[in-house]
Amino acid sequence: MKTIFFSAGFLLCSIYSSSQVDTSDVEAVRRMVNLSEVVVRSDLNVPKFLQLIKNDTTFYKAFKNLRVLGFTSLNDIRMKDKKNIIIATLESKTRQNTINGCRTMDILEEKSSGDIYDKKQQWNYYTAELYAGLFFTQGKVCGETNIVAGIERTVQDKKGLDKRKEQLKTMFFNPGKKVPGIPFIGDKLDIFDGDIAQYYDFAIDMNDYNGQQCYIFSIKNRADLTSSEKDKIVFDNITTWFNSKTMEIVARNYDLSYDAGVYDFNVHMEVQMTKFETYLVPRTLRYTGNWDVAFKKRERGIFTATLFDFKTND
Repeated sequence: MKTIFFSAGFLLCSIYSSSQVDTSDVEAVRRMVNLSEVVVRSDLNVPKFLQLIKNDTTFYKAFKNLRVLGFTSLNDIRMKDKKNIIIATLESKTRQNTINGCRTMDILEEKSSGDIYDKKQQWNYYTAELYAGLFFTQGKVCGETNIVAGIERTVQDKKGLDKRKEQLKTMFFNPGKKVPGIPFIGDKLDIFDGDIAQYYDFAIDMNDYNGQQCYIFSIKNRADLTSSEKDKIVFDNITTWFNSKTMEIVARNYDLSYDAGVYDFNVHMEVQMTKFETYLVPRTLRYTGNWDVAFKKRERGIFTATLFDFKTND
């Protein structure tokens, strides 16, 4: 259970998936969406746009693309204590290689401090361990693909850590689904459900982002929520920039928090994308998280991943 609540920001590879669209939910949200004047003038088909968002798989696929490409990564992980003093760090430069459907990783540079590792050179923090699971390759891994179409996630046939990971994937890739087995928040994740959507402000705007004209879709908790109403939501903010011509995701920011007493988390995350040939891939990922589970040590972590020099086959 420890991993789930920390990871409430770390594995935010995607908020939306290819699950079947509930048109009634989309229609309910459409009536709540605030459109800027420039969007109104653009004659955007709002219901179609919302369906596109709820059906989106491009963000998830961008992270899956990392399993089939070579790339170089600059990694910066910092852990802090309750006084905001850095107590452990990892700075490294790594190179993932892909040859004949298999991937390996070379550590080109590495510098660590504090207790980032334990005595057996294993990760001493879940923040670092799960970062490694996303961007590092242990040994030789073969047979992976970047296919996302038709993926159905279930926790019924899984146990232990595998079950927790599957719950996380459902939690973040399918906000339109309740997540079984996560206490207190499993039924608070469907931001498109009318009972949950009423606590949010939805807006569509247009602006430039790194030289690209983008639609900006934002979901933010209402400023006038009471304490009891805030307890009914987990996502505080989801803001996504879509290229207005291709509708590919350019960037996404997340803020989510919850305090259930026996656990709490407060996470902010930023992801910027880029194109390599025909592949959409993450370029920069920034995470700031504070989480705690009863009887476990609180973790305050910051990390930045910078990816570049992508290749299809080394």
